Amino acid sequence: MSETTASLAGTTSAAAPTSASAIARARRARIALRGLQVLLALFYGIASALPKLIAHPSAVDAFDEMGWGSLGMYTIGALELAGAVALLIPVLQSVAAVALGALMVGAFVAQVVVFDGQNAATPLILLVPLALIAWKRRESNAELLRWARREM
Repeated sequence: MSETTASLAGTTSAAAPTSASAIARARRARIALRGLQVLLALFYGIASALPKLIAHPSAVDAFDEMGWGSLGMYTIGALELAGAVALLIPVLQSVAAVALGALMVGAFVAQVVVFDGQNAATPLILLVPLALIAWKRRESNAELLRWARREM
């Protein structure tokens, strides 16, 4: 084996573990992001939407205080549940994160205006992982657009 061939063989074998570790890191990041999506879907579906949809007294009182009544409560609950389900559907995940983020902006405004800032940090905290999901899963928007154009 010549020196050139030997040096190329050494370079190739040294580069392989680096790309393998990068692939493993990217895989772990995808799994972690998917886990975050599942956690947020569970939160929005169970902890946030369910009390509104079953008219739990705490949700009823809050929406009455805002002046939105049961119609507003059921509407927000349905939107949160739809967003939770859409977070788990690959083609809708980025759009769902943006839509839930918009709901969180509205929740923040309501917390500040109606409830004098009580619990106003919660929607802001939830905006961070939603923004991450919307950004990292943005390629699904192009897929959704292609699908929508094909259906028309």
